[in-house]
Amino acid sequence: MLPTEPNTPPNSKVWRVIHFPLVLLVIGFVFVMAGNVTAAVLARIVPPLHNNPVEMLQAAAFAALVAGAYVAFVRLIERRPVSEFGAKGWAGELGVGLLLGVALFSVVIGIIALLGGYRVIGYGSFAVLYPSVALSIFSGVGEEIVLRGLFFRLIERWLGSWIALALSAALFGVLHLGNPNATLFAGFAIALEAGVMLAALYMVTRRLWAAIGLHAAWNFAQGGIYGVAVSGFEEKGLLRPDMRGPEWLTGGAFGAEASLVALIVNVAFGIALLAIAYRRGKIVAPFWARR
Repeated sequence: MLPTEPNTPPNSKVWRVIHFPLVLLVIGFVFVMAGNVTAAVLARIVPPLHNNPVEMLQAAAFAALVAGAYVAFVRLIERRPVSEFGAKGWAGELGVGLLLGVALFSVVIGIIALLGGYRVIGYGSFAVLYPSVALSIFSGVGEEIVLRGLFFRLIERWLGSWIALALSAALFGVLHLGNPNATLFAGFAIALEAGVMLAALYMVTRRLWAAIGLHAAWNFAQGGIYGVAVSGFEEKGLLRPDMRGPEWLTGGAFGAEASLVALIVNVAFGIALLAIAYRRGKIVAPFWARR
């Protein structure tokens, strides 16, 4: 289902101003930030119980607050059904996204291992999974709502799919430059491998479930399973690795996301998704090229 303009009352200048994509983007960001602030306040009142299953439930509740703020924005301001969080088939799309996230990173780490850059030297306890799952849930939901649900969707409505794809991918990369151990190449790699891939997955499904699942599972596989740094942040996983070799192979201190292997694998998958979106007629033209 391609994005549509909201039903605009005739001769309503205020309505038209509010529903200009850039104005909607600002208002939507305020709504989502309000959800984030609420979650942060609650986290201070009820701090996460580290290495405890309850930590995952808390993260899910905080993510639900952010999602609820987005839903409120769509219903109250855009005044349309929240199709990107549609209930029909949501579990299947989320499940496919989760499987894709784990599979893609497993392919990446497998290639790195075959080239001598990754080997297992020990194992962690299952307790390390709780914080990893919690972080993956919150980052997957929050970042996909902001980057794909708000930024990509609204810019696409205005400037079309290709410009929205380029801008949202660039923004995703820039936002990661503030992470620990980030380099310009790491930001470039994140922009292409994740920014393009996740936006393309949204274009194919026109919903957020699969993108959230892939994003969360990719992060979880990195830290929770393979013990690799997630976008520069060190995490403990079920496997304790020894990563050695050139940075183009291992990604260095930033993690495997900054490796040439991850860049090639994910860009190839992202291009395949874009081809599917194109064949299915899911590409949106910029406003000046529409009838």
